[in-house]
Amino acid sequence: MSDLSLYNTLSRSKEIFKPINDDQVGLYTCGPTVYNYAHLGNLRTYVFEDLLKRVLAYNGYKVKHVMNITDVGHLTGDMDMGEDKLELSARREAKSAWEIAEFYTEAFKRDLMALNITEPSVWCKATDHISEQVALISALEEKGFTYLTSDGVYFDTSKVTDYNKLSHLPLAELKEGARVEKNAEKKNATDFALWKFSGVSLDKSENSQRQMEWDSPWGVGFPGWHLECSAMSLKYLTGSLDIHCGGIDHINIHHTNEIAQSESATGLKFFNYWLHGAFLNIAGGKKMAKSEDNFLTLDKAIIARNIKPLVYRYACLAVHYRKPMEYSEEMMTGASNSLEHLYHQVSDLGLDKSEINALFREKFVVCINDDLNLPQALAIVQELLKSDLSPSEKLATVLDFDQVLGLGLDQLVNVPQEVVDLANSRRQAKIDKDWARADELRGYIEAKGYQIKDLPSDNFSLIAKDK
Repeated sequence: MSDLSLYNTLSRSKEIFKPINDDQVGLYTCGPTVYNYAHLGNLRTYVFEDLLKRVLAYNGYKVKHVMNITDVGHLTGDMDMGEDKLELSARREAKSAWEIAEFYTEAFKRDLMALNITEPSVWCKATDHISEQVALISALEEKGFTYLTSDGVYFDTSKVTDYNKLSHLPLAELKEGARVEKNAEKKNATDFALWKFSGVSLDKSENSQRQMEWDSPWGVGFPGWHLECSAMSLKYLTGSLDIHCGGIDHINIHHTNEIAQSESATGLKFFNYWLHGAFLNIAGGKKMAKSEDNFLTLDKAIIARNIKPLVYRYACLAVHYRKPMEYSEEMMTGASNSLEHLYHQVSDLGLDKSEINALFREKFVVCINDDLNLPQALAIVQELLKSDLSPSEKLATVLDFDQVLGLGLDQLVNVPQEVVDLANSRRQAKIDKDWARADELRGYIEAKGYQIKDLPSDNFSLIAKDK
């Protein structure tokens, strides 16, 4: 099997992937801030991360996948200004912050299920790990990396000599970006909050009556947004900090700050590989974002239009994860037609499987191991299906590929035995030229929710009507 190469944002190059512990891989992916529904741009990132995990598993690795749920500390301004997004949403919807977090967490998990995204090995909520975050701040304090202001405990980025090693941007440019939101008490523009005090906000926008707050050695408050990912990844993946993922918007601030605080606290490298997915853009090339109020959810843009959710997954596979993806109704129509065509191609192969074709498997592996080149892998799928291989060999091979693709192809052939028996009886009725009986059995099959299609040599295919 060819080596797995991944583009590492840290080195700005493709690297041969080598885990810390042989066949074990530690994977951390930044999860949702659960104050609203995930939009299609968010979900594109989760599809990419799911493909990564599936490719790792296809290469024989055992993956421990940790994903956080941000249910506190993510402010409306990423540079520690403004109001906590959960608290703001709670007032807007007249619910408690805890109810908001629970509601949108469950909505997010439904989206993952609809897109056939496998759940992480560990779900971890920021509010369940306050003690770990406090301990991390204490470690940083002991090493002299923190200072106090009137609104919280801050990390001093000037004490990190390679603060910009992930962004690759000149420090002056990072400082300029940080000045968008000013805080006169910060020593450096890039410094960030580790702990925010309740009821204190320099721009006076925060409601003093917080629902989510905790005691700490520095005062009652709540942790900063960046802190949770460091604390939880170090707790669950210590000794296996292999891959950290997220969207490209996390590079300059969130992930840069994670690295700074984690490496300052531990004295050790924080993750070897950093992978980032590109944006989903809408008309005019503008990024889809909740802050721009131009976001589309899976329910409204896909399901409400009677489009199968896996059509969106297919659309994501058709564009490399590091390239911007343009959303349009025409794009979704094209993806829907392509997926429907694939379903019919696979269903036409019948139900019998033989051996996986080694030549096509190697072609497929070369693609997916080249920094997750799924667009090229889909081309290999079509090359396979149009080849001269037997239907049974094609079926076995394409179902093997679907371990990575995640398009539900196995559901086309995993038909209840009762339905298969009806189809076999219908085949015999046709051989006996008992056309009335054959038509009767077709009706029974359709009543069970399946369509039957006649194939050469008295073979047949069965497909669920909702596919």
